[in-house]
This record gives sequence, structure tokens and C-alpha cells, in this order.
Amino acid sequence: MAVALKTWKALGTSVHVVTTHDDGLEPATAAVRKVVLDVDAAYSRFRKDSELTGLNASAGRTISVSPLLATAIEAALRAARLTNGAVDPTIGRAIRLAGYDDDFSRLAADRGPITLRAELVPGWQAIRFNRRSGTVWLPPGVELDLGSTGKALAADLAATAAMAAAGEGGVLVSLGGDIATAGVPPLGGWRILVAEDSRVSPSGDGDVICVPAGGVATSSTTVRRWSRGVELLHHIIDPKTSLPTTGPFRTVTVAAATCLDANIASTAAIVHGEVAIEWLASWRLPARLVENDGTIHYIGRWPDPASVAA
Repeated sequence: MAVALKTWKALGTSVHVVTTHDDGLEPATAAVRKVVLDVDAAYSRFRKDSELTGLNASAGRTISVSPLLATAIEAALRAARLTNGAVDPTIGRAIRLAGYDDDFSRLAADRGPITLRAELVPGWQAIRFNRRSGTVWLPPGVELDLGSTGKALAADLAATAAMAAAGEGGVLVSLGGDIATAGVPPLGGWRILVAEDSRVSPSGDGDVICVPAGGVATSSTTVRRWSRGVELLHHIIDPKTSLPTTGPFRTVTVAAATCLDANIASTAAIVHGEVAIEWLASWRLPARLVENDGTIHYIGRWPDPASVAA
């Protein structure tokens, strides 16, 4: 079955929309564009006019939030609960102090030395969130960062919206390597190249997998990196230290029922470090882990094309 593809840049990354029918590509793309625009306005950390920026500036007061931001906060709190705090949305101040204080496309230049120091991350339990009333209270000084779970959630929402717009067949949406699918897949499943950098061409180096449904997410310390003096930094923060993680795994890819669940697991595995394999195995999620020296580990029933064809 032939597929149709549309690609553009948004949210500081690449957006890919794939449909199994040519006729569905344009309406699916329009639906994804709307979701992306809504997400950017709701919880971008780099827009002064985003709803999240306003919430962070209002710490210490109870604030009403939109249904979309409420959904994103609920997803982030669920991630924190499931990972015992390894994926924690209250790292906003820590990641900003580490130098990730602007859209990544504008972080390439070294803006001079930075002094890193360990601080206590406030912790997700400090947030008072009422889904029914749509209100949030943050302790003074707390800044939320929804970058990890937020992008994966956006992929899931975009795939659902794209499928509704396309009307038939199946769709795949990738937001910077966070991949969500909906509808009927191509024969044999969706062929996905697993690579450390989502900018790699689909014909580039990496492992190709086939998935019939669900989501796939890759978390890596090798891509969103920047330098400050002699410090080479990345965007995955360990809430226990408030500093970029220093564990043995540089990249983790997970397949799950949703892109959000895959991302929660892949990010948590990077943070968990030495116990990542044991932790992933306990959740029975298929995963691919790459050590800092390039050694690769496969966990669970990794969805490779050969097994699908068989």
C-alpha cells in the first residue's frame, strides 16, 4: 500500500504526517497543523504569551487553565506518579538554569560559561491540580516544564485528529521522533526507522521496526545538546540532582500503546540509569537501549520487520 507524506517545521522540531490514502493527506495535515498551533499556544515554555508562561508567572495563586493545558498537566502528573518522580514536570527552573532557556534552534551559539549546582527539585506532589474545576496552584518559585510528555501527548492528539479528518485508512504523526498512529496501518505495519536523531533521513542508518498500532518514542542525550564554556549539556534532567543525567544510556526507544506512554518510559529509563533495563522489564515494554559506548540492548518483544513478515 502506497503512503503519502507531508513534512514541515514546528515546535522547534520536524513534523511528519503520513496517510495510507492520498485523498486523506491534506485534511489530515490541516488537522495536525491546528493541534500543533493549539499546543504551542497552550504550553510552550518559550513563548511569552503562552498559557504555561502565564501559569508559571502566577505561582502562589490558584489559576484556571484551558482544557488542553489541563490535559497536558494531568499527563505530566501521571508520568511522575508512574515513574516515582523520574519524569517530573517541576524541573522547569532546573532546565532553565542549565541553559535551556530558549527554543533549541537558538541555543547553538555558546553564550559563555555556566555554573551548575545541584538543587532540590520541588517535586510533582507540590502541585495542586483539580481537573474537575480546571484549576492549578503552583508553589512560589516553581516552574512547570511539559516539554517531554507534552510533545508526546501532542503526537497522540494530532494522530487522533488526523484520523478523524482523513476519514479512512490510517495515519502516522511524528513530532521530532515522538510517533503516534491511528486507524488501519499499511500491510505489515508502519515501518519506522529508529535513530538517535529524528532529523535522519528515513533511508539513513538505524534499526527499522514495524508496528501495527500505538506509539513509539525515543529519548536521547545526544541530540538536544548545547555548550556553556567547558560544559556540554543536554535536556534530560535528573530530578534528584536538578542536573542533566549522567547515566550509562545515551538513547532509549520504547514502543507502547500510546506515544505518551512510550515517551514516559523512554525518558524515565534514561533518568533511572543503571536500573533502566530492570525497570523497563518490570513494565513489560519492548525497548531498545544504547549505552554511551554504543552497546545496544533489546528488551521484550522488539518489533523488528523480520518477525512481522514471518
